[in-house]
Amino acid sequence: MAKVLTSKEENYAQWYNDLVIKADLAENSAVRGCMVIKPYGYAIWEKMRDQLDRMFKETGHENAYFPLFIPKSFFSREADHVEGFAKECAVVTHYRLKNDEENGGVIVDPDAALEEELIIRPTSETIIWNTYKNWIQSYRDLPILINQWANVVRWEMRTRLFLRTAEFLWQEGHTAHATRQEAIEETKLMIQTYATFAESFMAMPVHIGVKSEMERFAGALETYCIEALMQDGKALQSGTSHFLGQNFAKAFDVQFTSKEGKLEHVWATSWGVSTRLMGALVMAHSDNNGLVLPPKLAPIQVVIVPIYKGPEQLSGISEAALRIKKQIEEKGISVKYDDRDTHKPGWKFAEYELKGVPVRLAIGPRDVENDTVELARRDTLQKTVLSQENIADYIDKLLVEIQQNIYDKALNFRKENTHTVDTWEDFIDTIENKGGFVFAHWDGTSETEEKIKELTKATIRLIPVEGEYESGSCVLTGKPSVRRVLFARAY
Repeated sequence: MAKVLTSKEENYAQWYNDLVIKADLAENSAVRGCMVIKPYGYAIWEKMRDQLDRMFKETGHENAYFPLFIPKSFFSREADHVEGFAKECAVVTHYRLKNDEENGGVIVDPDAALEEELIIRPTSETIIWNTYKNWIQSYRDLPILINQWANVVRWEMRTRLFLRTAEFLWQEGHTAHATRQEAIEETKLMIQTYATFAESFMAMPVHIGVKSEMERFAGALETYCIEALMQDGKALQSGTSHFLGQNFAKAFDVQFTSKEGKLEHVWATSWGVSTRLMGALVMAHSDNNGLVLPPKLAPIQVVIVPIYKGPEQLSGISEAALRIKKQIEEKGISVKYDDRDTHKPGWKFAEYELKGVPVRLAIGPRDVENDTVELARRDTLQKTVLSQENIADYIDKLLVEIQQNIYDKALNFRKENTHTVDTWEDFIDTIENKGGFVFAHWDGTSETEEKIKELTKATIRLIPVEGEYESGSCVLTGKPSVRRVLFARAY
């Protein structure tokens, strides 16, 4: 297989696009701004989805499904929400087509206009809270802990596969609580759940914090987030959890009778991650040879490639390979035996390297004679000849080691590219010439935040919620500041 990727040092954006396409993760579709997620890419998303789904259910959440279409009037009920999403909404105005008698083809039937336009969901707070009004009367009906796996549409003008598309897949949790404190605890629980998933399964270290008012989710009182650092020094928001207060309950008149017999509005949260995590997975770990997948999310964890000349050699090799395959599968590890005769072993090696398969085994005639196997690690590209005896036990432990090594490499990269600055000159120099995460003091005003963004294209990624508070002076204005915040240029 010839070299298929632009090097990330030469052109990081092109490297990313090449990799997503060449590794068979996704491709652009005939619909502008939308993508086709191909089977291999979807298999990775399924691994993510299934693990997150288990984690949600372990914390007491249930899955449900709500309509794709939302009446336009619903968006008018919460002012901040409609303002935040108005420019991204796709609108359905008619319900029928008809034949174009003059020009051929079809046209929209002008007599089929909807009485009220429908919005294709950009997020589901409004339709869900309209529904919750029918579900909630008493404190006995609370809490409601619902998650939805769905697609959403946000009309994007500049799109990038997985990172920003007009339609994308995600999950959105929507919960209802009797008290403010319960809702805040839920908000924190779910952002911690996302952080655990990112670090333990994606092998991607993240910072946890809250968004500034300017970056907060439309309609939320507080937005918690996790931020990860990509290999080009840019940040990627990888999950959000919102404390919505009583805004949506008041907008849709969702009230309940408390234990004390008082009529009160419900407290709300929403939280979500999307197929943007696929982009994060690619950019956090991969190299110029292709994907580097953490074993816990790899659709194929081990591939076995026979090296042979003629059917007779293949027969003996296949017997050994299938025996090894069975032993490894008994450990709960996914294994593929690739005995296709349409491609040579070298081509297959490059293919599985491109697709990020964590462990590759090669078996030839000498290996059959000597009871050995050649093992190659995707994370380090190291090759080792090992005995076939106890190979399943070895690989079982090796996959744990690879998972940890990928995380450690990403963590070390983040440490090396995290900077603390105290002056405006150092701030500009770091953002322009070094990139990465920058911790600096901010005076807490939206005016200063906007000015920094205008001058440097760097935004406040989060305000840390843990750690020691260190007072100082804002890097731009010199005004007093009680803590440093995390700045970066971002996707």
